[in-house]
Amino acid sequence: MKKFASARWLAALLVLAATALITGCGNRPYHTTEYQYAGRPTPPSKLTNRVLVVYGNSGALTSGGAQILDASRDIRFNVYQPNSTFPVRGFSTSGLPLQLFNYPEQTLGIVFAQDNSVGSIDYGTEAFTSATLASSVFASTPTSLFVPSDRTFAYAAEEVSGLFLVDDLAAGVQYNFSLPGAYRLAVNPAHTVVLIMTRNTNNVYRLLRLNTAQTPPAGAIDCQPLNQPVYCVLPVGSTQPNGSVSEPAFHRPQYAYFSPDGSQTYILSCGRECGGTGADAQPAISYANTASLRTDAYPTSSTYTTPVVKTIPLPGATAAISDGNTVYVAGQQLLSDGYFAGVLSVIPNSASAPSATVSISDGIHTRMLFADDNTLWIGSQNCSSGERQAKGQNYNCLTRYVTTSNTASIVPNVTPGSNSKVPNPNENLDPYYYGSLTGICWVEGLHKVYTAYGGQIHAFHTADGSELDNTNITVQGTAIDVGYMDATSNVTN
Repeated sequence: MKKFASARWLAALLVLAATALITGCGNRPYHTTEYQYAGRPTPPSKLTNRVLVVYGNSGALTSGGAQILDASRDIRFNVYQPNSTFPVRGFSTSGLPLQLFNYPEQTLGIVFAQDNSVGSIDYGTEAFTSATLASSVFASTPTSLFVPSDRTFAYAAEEVSGLFLVDDLAAGVQYNFSLPGAYRLAVNPAHTVVLIMTRNTNNVYRLLRLNTAQTPPAGAIDCQPLNQPVYCVLPVGSTQPNGSVSEPAFHRPQYAYFSPDGSQTYILSCGRECGGTGADAQPAISYANTASLRTDAYPTSSTYTTPVVKTIPLPGATAAISDGNTVYVAGQQLLSDGYFAGVLSVIPNSASAPSATVSISDGIHTRMLFADDNTLWIGSQNCSSGERQAKGQNYNCLTRYVTTSNTASIVPNVTPGSNSKVPNPNENLDPYYYGSLTGICWVEGLHKVYTAYGGQIHAFHTADGSELDNTNITVQGTAIDVGYMDATSNVTN
């Protein structure tokens, strides 16, 4: 009996040891340290590679929400609970979400919605924290909005009301400038440069902050407050002999981007794609010295000098990105058959013309993002009425460009009218076309990008552009935008 009892105790000890081995050294999907990259706190979900999705509810799209996906495993649920999800606690909007500002360095996300609400998401607690900006400050829904990572200011172009808004959130003061047609903003990350474009014109304006009791400069369009101005809006251009200010050969300026070191501002002229005709038809990129455009750059004389140092004509220009050595510009060129065709221009820093132009997806290009495997990803919208669709070619809205080989491919790789079809059709069951791409993010080091593509989540391998099975990452609603919450810096996404 004693030997038998000893054997039972030995067996029990072996079971306990095996259990300890399995639980201690086995697969623990959500094991994390107390703090993650750069001292960021471990979130409630225990996920270390998170993609945030903002979406509109199905049907009338009268409200929205936010959900977190596990980008390591490409699932929307906890591995132990397949029916679970990771929603952002307390977050909802009564209007369709329009834009996500992703600030992983500050563990912060800011969402702008159609109801004019601007709310904040705390990436550490995975919860809605507070309203960043009261909707009541807008006279009309902004067509362009920028909220910097420090949340001290907000800038908005309100085309319907013809206003440009500067909201000093720290001081609780708003400044409204009369600027008819203001519809597009370009602001650098530190918001030391604020540029405004007006619809169907060749004008670019900049914001100037005055010192106390400083006299507004000549040629200012509007200064606020009227009695003792704090800010003025000035044209970006050169003073002519008659005292007028002439724009420096912009042609329907669409947007502006900033070099990685911040020294250069790239102002994009959209030209024909934005309705330009005659002299306004030429797309181009204008290189300007950022120092001359800063909010503290007060004109030293009434004779303005242009900050533009060179302008390069291009086939098309609506979006740009730079790796520090090369500027990549995406846009559309008008062909002789009357259709627009997507084109990417590759411009080395020292060049005065593109070193190469490459055919890419058609549509209005709005998203550009570097990712693993020397790839650049370019997203556009409304791609089904361009040259590719007219010629029976793949007319989807996402392009994968390999910077080392100067080659581009449309993803997913399909051929309209053939057996080559999209691998994961959206709800409309279109076998050849996903729809507009409205959001994209790079999951660093994992060789994939996540997208909001045709209203749903689609993820792709950066190595070859093939699509991951999206069965377990789809969301209930219409996906509007995505952001990689655990990126190493704000610039990567």
